[in-house]
Amino acid sequence: MATIPADSLALQRLYHWERQTPDRITLSQPMGGGRVQDFSWAQVADQVRRMAAHLKAQGWEPGSKVAILSKNCAWWLMSDLAIWMAGHVSVPLYPTLAPDTIRQILEHSEAKALFVGKLDGWDGMKPGVPAGLPCYSYPLSPDSARAEYEGWDAICARTAPLSGDILRGADELCTLIYTSGTTGNPKGVMHSFAGFAWAIQSGLARIPLHGEDRMLSYLPLAHVVERVLVEHGWLRTGMHLFFAESLDTFTADLQRALPTVFFSVPRLWVKFQQGVHAKMPPAKLERLLGIPLIGGLVRRKILKALGLNQCRIAAGGAAPMPLALLQWYERLGLPINEGYGMTENLAVSHITVPGKNQQGTVGPAYDGVETRIDPANGELQMRSPALMLGYYKEPGLSREAITEDGWLRTGDKAELRADGCLRITGRVKDLFKTSKGKYVAPAPIEDRLVMHPAVEACMVTGANLGQPLGLVMLSPDAAQRSGSQADREQLMAQLSQHLDDVNARLDPHEQLDCLVVLKTPWTVDNGFITPTFKVKRNKVEEAYATQFEKWVAKRDKVIMGD
Repeated sequence: MATIPADSLALQRLYHWERQTPDRITLSQPMGGGRVQDFSWAQVADQVRRMAAHLKAQGWEPGSKVAILSKNCAWWLMSDLAIWMAGHVSVPLYPTLAPDTIRQILEHSEAKALFVGKLDGWDGMKPGVPAGLPCYSYPLSPDSARAEYEGWDAICARTAPLSGDILRGADELCTLIYTSGTTGNPKGVMHSFAGFAWAIQSGLARIPLHGEDRMLSYLPLAHVVERVLVEHGWLRTGMHLFFAESLDTFTADLQRALPTVFFSVPRLWVKFQQGVHAKMPPAKLERLLGIPLIGGLVRRKILKALGLNQCRIAAGGAAPMPLALLQWYERLGLPINEGYGMTENLAVSHITVPGKNQQGTVGPAYDGVETRIDPANGELQMRSPALMLGYYKEPGLSREAITEDGWLRTGDKAELRADGCLRITGRVKDLFKTSKGKYVAPAPIEDRLVMHPAVEACMVTGANLGQPLGLVMLSPDAAQRSGSQADREQLMAQLSQHLDDVNARLDPHEQLDCLVVLKTPWTVDNGFITPTFKVKRNKVEEAYATQFEKWVAKRDKVIMGD
């Protein structure tokens, strides 16, 4: 393990800002109705100390698990810090989970208590909370939760704060991050305080953040990227964090924050692009961008409308970024750095270097990260001081994930270029063989399919079929516009042309037999996607596999599947 300075650990960073900049505003939380509540570092530390005292008073064994079920908000971060200060281990849950998954994680982690925070659909989630589990609410929790569980403010009001600098060892277990799981049940990934400290230290060497930066926290804090980049980036640099109120207010939230650093997943970067194209057709935009002076005005106007006109670092990850999308944003004057990582390595593996055109790759490894390609199957393996301690209560799975000499098996196929940049070519297990005996890697084809504005999500499949086929889920706007016969015919013609364009760039064995258009949304609730918008291939195939041969037999290029 690399040497980690004691003052870089999470709690020590809180004490640092509490002493050095107590009056500085560091969190801005929308409360509804246009009202925003700001928190200074002194207020954050005081509330953390009071909640930590309450948790410590419960008499649980040190290192007990305490869970957080909430959308991002100021109290999420303060809960995490309070859990650590009380000597315990935090267990964040995605705020969109089904009740069965909530119960599974709470029982598997042996959680002693649960913070029930800002949530949509709490009534549907509540059956997943084991009877008798102590719960606490936030000021923004659903009304029913605030009525049933003691509130954060009430606990803080009646509890004296812990004093002094309570320290946790660098190698102590800090948190369990349950993977969103594209296959099987979520696994509890164990990480230490030292792992997080090293991860943000290495990350900042590539993507420099500082105290004057502003970020909008809106992707789930239960996800490893938001946890490292936002939470630990905040603790390390003392930057100002803003929170999103809701999907409906997202544009206003961005305008309030005017982030200088912005991370998003590919699906949301595509949505931003589609929103621009809805107001200005692509051909017209391209023409205007090519005109001197006018092009600059158009770029500034678009970025200002997006709330990204002060963004100095934009990044994407959690799934592959289509090359055409990266090129579109660069043309707009907002180059996006593409990163690669996973929960098991705290998302610190590779990222493109700011200011260099490394599109089509995920850049070189972060400093301190070692990589190698398994010659047997082309799998990327890596190791670093941010590797997980293992999967909680799963020693067998832990041994499968890490080689005997300490390298993480990522499950991703990759190619290492001569310049040190890495190109991810797909998942080792996602490769499928057609009936012609040819192997197909679906990910690169999906990157091209998803670039049509009518396509919200897609999946390429076709094991044991003559040729692959593409399943596409329509965007809400396209689904709404496909109601009439005339609109449906127009959409089919556009998708047919898109299929031709995609196939023209593929090898013969990769070319898609047809596109199957699906109106049924793929959601977290119905189990088709993870909370970070990754398609669960096994679930989609379970739902539609019996129809594959019937669709192919129609011999149509585009088929309405439902």
